[in-house]
Amino acid sequence: MNKLIVGNLVHRPLRSVITALAVAIEIIMILSIAAIMYGILNGSRTQNTGIGWDMMARPGAASSIMSTGSASAPVAIAGRLATLPHVKVVSPVNVKLTIGADVQNIFGIDFASYDALRPFVFDSGGPFKQPFDLIIDDLEAASKHLKIGDPVKVLDHTFYICGIVEPGKGARKFIPLDTMDQLDGNPGKAAEFFLRTDDASTDDAKKAIQQQFLAGLTPAKIPAFNIGLRVVIGIAIIIGFMAIFQSMYTAVMERTREIGILKSMGAGRFDIVSVVLRETGLLALVGVILGVAATYLLKSFLHRVQPTMAFSVTPTWVALGVSIALLGSLLGALYPALKAARKDPIDALSYE
Repeated sequence: MNKLIVGNLVHRPLRSVITALAVAIEIIMILSIAAIMYGILNGSRTQNTGIGWDMMARPGAASSIMSTGSASAPVAIAGRLATLPHVKVVSPVNVKLTIGADVQNIFGIDFASYDALRPFVFDSGGPFKQPFDLIIDDLEAASKHLKIGDPVKVLDHTFYICGIVEPGKGARKFIPLDTMDQLDGNPGKAAEFFLRTDDASTDDAKKAIQQQFLAGLTPAKIPAFNIGLRVVIGIAIIIGFMAIFQSMYTAVMERTREIGILKSMGAGRFDIVSVVLRETGLLALVGVILGVAATYLLKSFLHRVQPTMAFSVTPTWVALGVSIALLGSLLGALYPALKAARKDPIDALSYE
């Protein structure tokens, strides 16, 4: 039977290759969409870990992922917040979301107070000296091949790179807060305030506050995240199911006489079903291997051409994607297998 299965696949190489590729595409779709969506989520969390804040005060209801909101709070509020018990540093920040070649948050910061939260680690250059100076992180510099002194278009104005820093400070581009406010026509305003405390007795509270903020960056708390993920995965499953179903149904119809010969030699219904499902399983296994390998190659390629892009392929999703693809393939082949098993051997032998 094993030789028969392999022989059937080799005898129809084009169909076998197309079927395996259909399963591979299903795997790539599932893993890629999950990697992109979870990559954005986890990337946003990681990008905020190096700011050094313990608490955040935000005047409006802004998105946890984008950290955007109208700059409606006077910067002077920072002075009042600084008088609160245990508050050591308050840093006002303005945030602008830009959509171009990629989607990024631009932070307008007061360098002294923002650096006081947790100091920037400069790979080269240093702090702002001029109103149109720009600080970027090293991932941004690597992805765009930028260096100190290069001009960069930010908010429709030309800025010049004065410093390149390690990532994790909340954004990839930083400009002076006063400059952002002036360009926005909204001087002396901030969108949010980062606070750092200094009392050891508040450690548990600080952790709870920080965890509460980061807890907002989970699929369960982001509207439509799971819905979007399930819709795309559902489409991928349907594609894989239909590809396997069509391939195996056509194969069964073409092999009617072969099935009649097997039955005349004593093969039972279980044997016929087993042949079709094992053949499908072998095709699906090849497709799964190709799909997983292609996904990791895609991850490596994207990391090279776009280092700032978050693409998170996890073992959990690999296992889930493989399981979905294999189960969908076997279900897609089940009806053709049962149809083959029900064929009358006399009719099958007389089939032309």
